[in-house]
Amino acid sequence: MRGFSKVILVGNLTRDPETRVTPNGATVVSSAIAVNRAYKDGSGNNVENVSFFDFSAFGKTGETIAKYVHKGDPILISGRLDQRSWEDKNGGGKRSRVEVVVEDFNFMGSGNGGNGGNSGSYSAANNNSGAGSEVVPDDIPTEEGDIDLNDVPF
Repeated sequence: MRGFSKVILVGNLTRDPETRVTPNGATVVSSAIAVNRAYKDGSGNNVENVSFFDFSAFGKTGETIAKYVHKGDPILISGRLDQRSWEDKNGGGKRSRVEVVVEDFNFMGSGNGGNGGNSGSYSAANNNSGAGSEVVPDDIPTEEGDIDLNDVPF
């Protein structure tokens, strides 16, 4: 039987996205998202819990995230879980990490409490032909300085 992995998270970026290029020329952007959860415990006390998740985005999806979203900004990401394993360079044995590989995302609003002009959503579509094959609408500006975030139509 084939497995299935899908995760959807809404939260705030914990750091500015970091862009790097693989040896074969693919763009990879990585960051982390903090997801807050509030609930009442068995005694009726309000409890807040925060979970942190690392994520990576490839190609145009990653480039768009890196260009328009910064530390503290709200975002919705969806994708698959991916586990990486490696040997620790300092003799610490085998290490592993689970991260979200972003397939789609939505801008959730401004970084100032969500009351700004750029609330709404944008989805980058993954056409399943591999990393870096995402489709980005033509109306996304391509040059730095082409856009005022208060004028973004989403």
